[in-house]
Amino acid sequence: MRRKILVVGTGKSTAYLLDYLIQKAEVENLHITICDLNPEVLPDKIKLHKSCTILKLDILNDNDRSRAIEQSDIVISMLPARFHIKVAVDCIQFTKHLVTASYISDDILALDHQAKEKGLVFMNEIGLDPGIDHMSAMQVIDNIRARGGKMILFESFTGGLVAPESDNNLWNYKFTWNPRNVVLAGQGGVAKFIQEGTYKYIPYHKLFRRTEFLDVEGYGKFEVYANRDSLKYREAYGLENVLTLYRGTMRRVGFSKAWNMFVQLGMTDDSYTIENSEGMSYREFVNLFLPYSPTNTVELKLRHYLKIDQDDIMWEKLMELHLFDSDRKIELKNATPAQILQRILEDSWTLANTDKDMIVMYHKFGYELNGKKEQIDSNTVVIGEDRTYTAMAKTVGLPVAMATLLILNKKITTPGVQLPIRREVYEPILEQLKSYGIHFKEYQVPYLGYNPDSVAS
Repeated sequence: MRRKILVVGTGKSTAYLLDYLIQKAEVENLHITICDLNPEVLPDKIKLHKSCTILKLDILNDNDRSRAIEQSDIVISMLPARFHIKVAVDCIQFTKHLVTASYISDDILALDHQAKEKGLVFMNEIGLDPGIDHMSAMQVIDNIRARGGKMILFESFTGGLVAPESDNNLWNYKFTWNPRNVVLAGQGGVAKFIQEGTYKYIPYHKLFRRTEFLDVEGYGKFEVYANRDSLKYREAYGLENVLTLYRGTMRRVGFSKAWNMFVQLGMTDDSYTIENSEGMSYREFVNLFLPYSPTNTVELKLRHYLKIDQDDIMWEKLMELHLFDSDRKIELKNATPAQILQRILEDSWTLANTDKDMIVMYHKFGYELNGKKEQIDSNTVVIGEDRTYTAMAKTVGLPVAMATLLILNKKITTPGVQLPIRREVYEPILEQLKSYGIHFKEYQVPYLGYNPDSVAS
């Protein structure tokens, strides 16, 4: 009897995941059922594979979803995060393990007791960030503690970027994951973290002007803006007493200052819809956010409003996006400003078929050992192959697939709703990832603590 894996959702992050499972199908005695609302987009090598069954599935159809889950041994949900709870409830009902790459929601966390009662592993946050960040960080932290060290600083940064060879726009950026999440990044509250024992808070309208800079050997300089809640994992990591705890998102230097123009204009707002947005030109959209003038052009009003000169690189970045074109239409009905901005950016920032993306992750670990302050920096860089086999798909999909097999093979056995922060999870997965070119370089460096010169005001 073949062991049955159910994969629900076939989005951008599943290319490596599906290939991994198919390559393991014979030796691991697997049958993979792949469900999606539009399964016809899957490549023939998957649709026609003898170890695969392809199903058209509407996740909101309770009967079809429940039947598919009941017939499986373990479920991988690659759906948008809001749909995981429907899958998770069915997994509880039918006693099935569950693996997702998404953040643990309150609804999922509420199932922890039931999962433990039934001996079920509900593995979450096992993608890139969250995922590889947890595993790579906990491996170093656990090793420091095993040597008798006491953690005093932890900083962690991740960026999904365009690879240098495909970096051909002034923003040094293209969409490598969900564009909506990029447009809405940082909203919904203040960014909060600790630096040198002091709590810090950055409101959204200031977020993209408070950046830290760092260098990655061989890849140059990057900037980091703070994640919304750096304190979220303080207890999980056992870092309640550290002096500095800061998590952030990496971009190329200059991106955040330019993105701040959209924030100040109000174009990233997702809280209201714009009437008659369908058929509106890009130029008309920009003009919505500017003061009325009977004489000044849209271009001149924007430059005055943002206080940028015509020879400023910021102006060139705006021009590159065709924001002032009257012929380009939005073609979205009753859309929010954020949805319209996303539509405009996708014109310029969508990966071409042969474009390569790049994942960069960087950790800093400060600790005391034998009365002396020490620091370890570690980083990894992963380059994608093309628009389908991206570094993002690789770093999200492979850990998900590996965790699934480890659970099936009873190598991961601790039940309950969880993060991948225990040795039984991170050690075998990080070891396997090395063979796919995903590995961290570690450097012993002088302890620097918090460097105020690295933060832009």
